[in-house]
Amino acid sequence: MTQEDLALQDAREWIRGQLDTCWKFWLEHGMDEEFGGVYTCLDREGNVYSTDKSVWMQGRCGWTFSYLCHVYGQRPEWMAAAKSCLDFMEEHCINRQADDRMYFTVTAEGRPLRQRRYCFSEGFYAIANAEYYGLTGEKVYLERARRAYKMIHDLNNGLIEDPTGLGPKTIAETRSGRALGDPMIFLNIIGIMRRVDPEHTAEYDLHAHECTDRIVNEHYRPELGCTLENVNDEGEPELWYTSGRMVNPGHDIECSWFMMDEANYRGDKELHMIAEHIFRQAIEAGWDQEFGGLLYFIDAQGLPPEAYEHDMKLWWPHNEIMIASLKAYRDTGDAYYRDWFLKTLDYCKEHFADPVYGEWYGYLRRDGQPTMPPTKGSTFKGPFHVPRALIMSDQVLGEILG
Repeated sequence: MTQEDLALQDAREWIRGQLDTCWKFWLEHGMDEEFGGVYTCLDREGNVYSTDKSVWMQGRCGWTFSYLCHVYGQRPEWMAAAKSCLDFMEEHCINRQADDRMYFTVTAEGRPLRQRRYCFSEGFYAIANAEYYGLTGEKVYLERARRAYKMIHDLNNGLIEDPTGLGPKTIAETRSGRALGDPMIFLNIIGIMRRVDPEHTAEYDLHAHECTDRIVNEHYRPELGCTLENVNDEGEPELWYTSGRMVNPGHDIECSWFMMDEANYRGDKELHMIAEHIFRQAIEAGWDQEFGGLLYFIDAQGLPPEAYEHDMKLWWPHNEIMIASLKAYRDTGDAYYRDWFLKTLDYCKEHFADPVYGEWYGYLRRDGQPTMPPTKGSTFKGPFHVPRALIMSDQVLGEILG
């Protein structure tokens, strides 16, 4: 075994240990035995500091524990956690008066708190139900996933009016446009739906082509050296204001491995090469040369980003580097990707992982120190990005190492 293989073998052993402590952290501290579902606002030790529940995280948690069963085999505690989140969403997180649009946050017992225009709650609901259907074969879960899937497709493509009536973020007569998050997240949803629901493969394939076409032809901008978060309704850049120049390197890297998966499914080498280029552009522009780690936002033209958290280091972009770099290395054999994986893993070991209480810190300052007081979860961080990265890294390393 080469030195490089030994380094990857050591990485795999560390990753497996982290995964074990990660899922145990959430089962012990996050699951709500009284009302169901999961709490995700947890401090460093796992204490709940807010009982409001993120609907995104109900779906993400339901998917994660179902996916653990898909990869490693069913365990009663994983199945119970997944079903608790699925049941909580079905009973409390759907706005039945708005054609089943879903809330963004609810109280501990499930009373609605906030509705958002984005349809990501529906997306995570869809993948949770789909993954659970893949384990149980119970059609009700596939029917729920398919209903949400259709709603997301129709909303993303302007085929229906948003039943919440919230409308776009900006005044449409003045400015409107398209966001990278819509096609990239839908592409990931498609990959999961297609795996568990082969009956509708033709539909999923068609929609996946729509997503990759939008990403490649509108957001991917090699002439600018980046992939833009926002473009106008014609798919063209608008670079005279800050959100038009916004680049989220972690988002781009996540998008790159969604596209690699789709390219491998199709046998499309050109799409894979574009996905690799998206990865390279993002990590080379976004990596902090002074302190290490990936910056949260950068500007396409090197101008000041508007987001005040632009120079922070967040957990999930580093999780996406782990997945994308390993998949690219597996597919190409190019040591460039292996080296980025190992470099990022070293950063995560030093700054994100908590050897005392388990799980990873979510939010670091630019210098790599946790924000104070440190947190393991929030409305946006729960049992999803970290365990997904650990599971997928373990799988891909197994394929690389044989």
